[in-house]
Amino acid sequence: MTRFSNKVRETKETKVEVYIDIDKKGEVKVSTPIPFFNHMLTTLLTYMNCSAVINAIDKQSYDDHHIVEDVAIVLGKALEEALGDKRGIKRFSHFIVPMDDALILTSIDISSRGMAFINLNLKREEIGGMATENVFHFFQSFAYNSGITVHILQLNGFNTHHIIEASFKALGMALYDATRIIDNEIRSTKGMI
Repeated sequence: MTRFSNKVRETKETKVEVYIDIDKKGEVKVSTPIPFFNHMLTTLLTYMNCSAVINAIDKQSYDDHHIVEDVAIVLGKALEEALGDKRGIKRFSHFIVPMDDALILTSIDISSRGMAFINLNLKREEIGGMATENVFHFFQSFAYNSGITVHILQLNGFNTHHIIEASFKALGMALYDATRIIDNEIRSTKGMI
């Protein structure tokens, strides 16, 4: 079984292309007009141990909101497609990830019920062209469009960069772990996920 997806979404505001292969560790290439977002997406995909390409063009250049939201939408839909019927996946995972002062707990359920509960104390308003409010928006939009329940909780930390980066790392690690195929069963009492 090959678990990959190639998705394109084009609106009057953005054009986003995402390719992801969740079983092939390889090159990760990310290009958006937001430097810090590039860094976080590269971090997420690297810790997912996958191959991925993300290209995002901002047609209007209002601010960073549309690019962050649309990348989250397309990446979420691509991951959902790559997972297929989710047969055999581990489904649940959680990690506690330190990054210097920051300590982040992330827990996920690949449930087909996308929702996000994010509890981060971000003191800076912007990093590298990305409004920190859009960190929350990315996780929410990604969770909703991938059908994954995501909890991210800050246990410690004061450096906004470290808190955000540890969150992306922890999500990547949890996604890798939860998407591993461990048998041929559907991990649900309902008989489907």
